[in-house]
Amino acid sequence: MNSPIGWGLIGASNVARQWIVDAIRAQPDSQILNVLSSSEERGARFATENGIPAYTTDIDAILADGNVDAVYISTANQFHCSQTCAAASAGKNILCEKPVALGIDDARKMIAACHDAGVVLAVNHHLRCNAMHQKLRQLLEAGEIGRLNAVRVFHANFLPQALQGWRINDPNGGGLILDSTIHDIDTLRFLIGSNPTHVMAMTQSGRLAHDGVEDGIMVIMRFPGDVLVQIHGSYTVPFSEGGVEFYGTNGVLIGRDCMSQRAAGRLFMRNADGEREIPVHHHNLYHYALAAFSNAVRGTGQPAATGEDGLAALAIALAIRESALTGRQVEVEIP
Repeated sequence: MNSPIGWGLIGASNVARQWIVDAIRAQPDSQILNVLSSSEERGARFATENGIPAYTTDIDAILADGNVDAVYISTANQFHCSQTCAAASAGKNILCEKPVALGIDDARKMIAACHDAGVVLAVNHHLRCNAMHQKLRQLLEAGEIGRLNAVRVFHANFLPQALQGWRINDPNGGGLILDSTIHDIDTLRFLIGSNPTHVMAMTQSGRLAHDGVEDGIMVIMRFPGDVLVQIHGSYTVPFSEGGVEFYGTNGVLIGRDCMSQRAAGRLFMRNADGEREIPVHHHNLYHYALAAFSNAVRGTGQPAATGEDGLAALAIALAIRESALTGRQVEVEIP
């Protein structure tokens, strides 16, 4: 595909406004043609504020448009499957927000629909696009700290009032696990290069969320090679700096301030020679993700996170939820 990529936004969301509109326009020959919202007023306001020429409340208006080559889906999680399948049937390439779906069967259905239609399906797991994580992965693959023993991820922060809503009120699509911890899961898969075999978890609720919706979590995971991983996630911890620590037989790699949407993070190595900072050349995470997606649409390369990546992260997240609900260790099965 050599022609310009025309985009439709399915969902007039905050993440679209803050990150995706700019990232699409940063790509050569890409333009946003239409935006869908269930509210005509919200859609009109979003289109005006972001210089988009059209808005609609009918998804068919986007899917029937031959000038739309790709869609970005950021509606409520329960709509991801039906909207992705409809877009695939219409021949549109798809960048879908995480979680890819709420259930394994739906995620598999989405992947199959896109495969059968010959279109790209990508999932917006943005943290693997952070330059610090990419540098960290290179160092781990090169064996710079020897054999990996353990990992710690701390992704605890305070959820701003503007973002609370469904995240703390919806027992099905909301909660910390599918909104935030799933990013930690995908990042660990990206960095370690494998999937966990077993998980155990305990959750908190009642500080911001209610009715059993989790707003805090501690997770223990076992990866191949008997590597133990700890995740601390929260909506209710202000002033916390998110990061990762990788402990090997010959040293430690420490990533600081690297679990957000910003192009940020500092990487350090600590070993027998002391501690030193490793330079990282940062780039915009979403520009990077959209460039990879655009290349995939044009037939040159793969998206940063595929539908299969989204499915694996979802399966692990659901295993974590099961562990928290049952109080037992859960074996992870990746479809």
